[in-house]
Amino acid sequence: MNKILVANRGEIALRIMRSAREMGIKTVAVFSEADRNSPHVRYADEAVCIGPASSKESYLRGDKIIEVAKLLGVDGIHPGYGFLSENAAFAKLVEENGITFIGPTPEAIEVMGSKLAAKEAAKKFDIPMVPGSEGAITNIEEARVLATKTGYPILIKASAGGGGKGMRIVNAPEELEEQIQRAQSEAINAFGDGSVFIEKYVGSPKHIEVQILGDNYGNIVYLFERECSVQRRHQKVVEEAPSSCLTPEKRQAIGEAAVKVGKSCAYIGAGTVEFLVDEELNFYFLEMNTRLQVEHPVTEMITGMDLVKEQIKVARGEKLGFTQEDLVMRGHAIELRVYAEDPLNNFLPDIGKLVQYKKPEGPGVRVDDGYEEGMDIPIYYDPMLAKLVAYGKDRTEAIARLIRAIEDYRIEGVKNTLAFGKFVLQHPDFVSGKFDTHFVAKHYKPEYLKSESEDEMEIAALIGAHIFESKAEVGSPKATAASGGRSNWVKNRSNYR
Repeated sequence: MNKILVANRGEIALRIMRSAREMGIKTVAVFSEADRNSPHVRYADEAVCIGPASSKESYLRGDKIIEVAKLLGVDGIHPGYGFLSENAAFAKLVEENGITFIGPTPEAIEVMGSKLAAKEAAKKFDIPMVPGSEGAITNIEEARVLATKTGYPILIKASAGGGGKGMRIVNAPEELEEQIQRAQSEAINAFGDGSVFIEKYVGSPKHIEVQILGDNYGNIVYLFERECSVQRRHQKVVEEAPSSCLTPEKRQAIGEAAVKVGKSCAYIGAGTVEFLVDEELNFYFLEMNTRLQVEHPVTEMITGMDLVKEQIKVARGEKLGFTQEDLVMRGHAIELRVYAEDPLNNFLPDIGKLVQYKKPEGPGVRVDDGYEEGMDIPIYYDPMLAKLVAYGKDRTEAIARLIRAIEDYRIEGVKNTLAFGKFVLQHPDFVSGKFDTHFVAKHYKPEYLKSESEDEMEIAALIGAHIFESKAEVGSPKATAASGGRSNWVKNRSNYR
């Protein structure tokens, strides 16, 4: 494999290209008109514009991507995550054109792309399941009977869903019909498939996922777990490895279950099996993501593994170079997804120019990003600016390093979630590990950040007034006394903060 096309943009495109370059592999970037000046475009050995800013006219145009790949003599296509990464039709089209798809087979993507089909496949291997419907709900009467049998509260989920779309909690029978209709409508709009099913709603769950790797020779291993319970609107915002709640026995059990899920679809490459874990540490299969995950760096940091390199090796026909017994966890890693969103305004996405953008550095800190100072944040794509990751010898050190890295990060020009991340990391429930997927809803309120922001503004105003008065009334005993007193008060306030 001498040349790879990366069918993605931003930080994940750069991250893939760097590993490919270390392997001596040339890279091709495809980009939209909005990304013409992006770092991933400059970094690639070759780059081709494939359409306007809209992803529907660029990054989702599989036909154009394959056309570029054939024109430039590409051996493999890496889809990254998002866009076409879990599109079975695209993976099949890549193969039909004599190009290697760096990922699982189209058949595995198709099976695991449907939550219902995935559950059916996993059941054959006796994987624990959340109680609920066997298949899609076809009518409201059937739903009422099943909901009563399962017991309220229940969760309605879209079969083709992801990112919380087509998902509704139902607490009482009188809510059922309306919530099913809403879930179906949202699923049709988001995925073109209105199929929904019912699951028992687990009240205080943890969301724990397991990284697996498989080759073309039937070998599958698990690279331990990631704790992904800090979420907002069913989207992960803080991830860590390993989970602080699993015992060694549970870690092995959930890892082996993930491997069985992989075997149920003859999985090849890197994939993630997601589980719901209750308060007694019982775990239940949720779904499988047939791609590289956003949060894969935390697994890399505790295992010393480069998952992209492993994907490429498997895609070009190599056997895994290690067994389960060879894999060892070392230390702890935590990732914060840094979004261009306003945590004071319901996390509303923000756009604008990065007037200042300085990344943190130092021991144990990793930043995966695709932006530079002076660039504009476009409205067309996911608002994630970067993945900020910290590694330590243990969880305590990893938390401290990530807090320090947040404080060292300088982003001006767009609202961002750095302060929110610091709030999470300093919260007693996060520090103790006693949190679940309701952490944000339970503990976060915008006013917690507003008070800190107002303190900063007040301090800045006082410092500004002090400088102005000092320049205007140099030598005045009265002015000197007044400004000196204010300066000391400002210093005290700063120390208090």
